[in-house]
Amino acid sequence: MPKKVILVVLDGLAYNSAEQCMGYLQGLKTQGTSTLYKLQCELPSKSRPLYETILTGVTPVLSGIVHNDINRNSNQQSIFSLAREAGLTTAAAAFHWFSELYNRSPYDPVRDRHTEDLEQLIQHGCFYHGDHYPDNYVYLDAESLRRRHNPDFMLIHPMNIDNAGHHEGVDSSHYRNTVRISDGELSKYLPTWIEEGYQVLITSDHGMNNDKSHGGILPEERDIPLYVIGEGFSHQPDAAPKQTELCGSICELLGIAGHGKPIAAKMLVDAQAMKIPYVPAAV
Repeated sequence: MPKKVILVVLDGLAYNSAEQCMGYLQGLKTQGTSTLYKLQCELPSKSRPLYETILTGVTPVLSGIVHNDINRNSNQQSIFSLAREAGLTTAAAAFHWFSELYNRSPYDPVRDRHTEDLEQLIQHGCFYHGDHYPDNYVYLDAESLRRRHNPDFMLIHPMNIDNAGHHEGVDSSHYRNTVRISDGELSKYLPTWIEEGYQVLITSDHGMNNDKSHGGILPEERDIPLYVIGEGFSHQPDAAPKQTELCGSICELLGIAGHGKPIAAKMLVDAQAMKIPYVPAAV
């Protein structure tokens, strides 16, 4: 049975920082509501390339989105394109690079910041264009979109953790406290999402290093968290999900994994081979 999905991408969140600083999410894990997995992000460990990987299941070297300055629409099938093709409703509260990848490029803040356009892949959007845009505003934007439009697929993308890492590095009180703040913001909304039956994935694009950057192969740059919440997930403790498999798993949850063209079929195979985060109830 198709389910509604919320994907939260906490930009720049390293796995160890999530495990140590996100007390609310770890509390959900302790009581059995959520399961935490360690993922390794694809390369290069940079934002725009990995946004594309998360939403399409395609690695940067194959998608052609290999650095942050590539400003064009995605040429891959994505969760957003498959959802719209299947007649589902999409929404996002996110950094404007997502608008450039899946709606219109280049981003025009007057035209695109508040998007209400059923012809776009992201039909309902609230996009921001400053790394310092407060996380609590992003969550407010997202919840407003959710309540007004009841989307089948919602992307939420706060940036403050990444911004803190670029200013102070991963091993800093500023970075860790920003992680704690985002965890606190999630605690305001997750109980409602859980009660209303959403399947929730909370992950990151990449981690952060002590040089106040990322892009390479250090564990602190590549190791990222994946929390999954909802009955649509297997919660198998020994599973080893991959970042490239998130797209297929979300599509299967939405009931669109086999919808359309060859890449959709690949998503379905990836999701089934992965066994996590989604396994049909009959299995």
